Amino acid sequence: MKNTLSIKEWRAEERPREKMAQRGVAALTDAELLAILLRTGGRNCSAVDIAREILAECESLRHLSTYSFERMTTVKGVGTAKAATLLAAFEAGRRSMAAGSDSDTVITDARSAVEVMAPILCNLDHEECWVMFLGRTNRVISKERLSTGGVAATTIDVKMVVRRAVEKLASSIILIHNHPGGNPAPGASDRRQTESLRKAAQMLDIALLDHIIVAGNQYYSFSEEEFRRR
Repeated sequence: MKNTLSIKEWRAEERPREKMAQRGVAALTDAELLAILLRTGGRNCSAVDIAREILAECESLRHLSTYSFERMTTVKGVGTAKAATLLAAFEAGRRSMAAGSDSDTVITDARSAVEVMAPILCNLDHEECWVMFLGRTNRVISKERLSTGGVAATTIDVKMVVRRAVEKLASSIILIHNHPGGNPAPGASDRRQTESLRKAAQMLDIALLDHIIVAGNQYYSFSEEEFRRR
């Protein structure tokens, strides 16, 4: 990197922290947001310089958020401490979305369920399976992560899902998970788990409204494609 002024030598209104204090966090560029998380630069470069190189390499914050710890540390200018900070920030954002208020959310179809869950699932590099618990008017009671798997698969505990639905007095549930590979088509194990959960829930008068697979900007809905044929 070329020699450059340190951030402390910049004009106050150009420094990321001061800019945020004066104009709000929304006024910061992606590079400035990263720079605040990185805190320090390197030899002859500022934190903003490093942030710009990171974005040039990974193309976007969204893509960077999918990096594993190991991959993050391979990015030029990012050591273990900076990688840990960035990953923690991305995970905090995901958890914040997952813990958002559900009481005003009503699920009307597969698309509305995807809109709730896609921000949590679409950027992951591994499979996660979630369940949405719904009341009688399809209002979301809560959503919970059931399991985390590898790149290609995750499993669910059917008995645990049904027990939690009973505890929450849920009338129905929606199962939703992601396919990191980009293909939303269900596999044999997806079909088996769907049928097992549907039968188990039905015994307690709880409806499995849908099982949705999210893959990037695409999704597959069992309700739209298969349940209606029964």
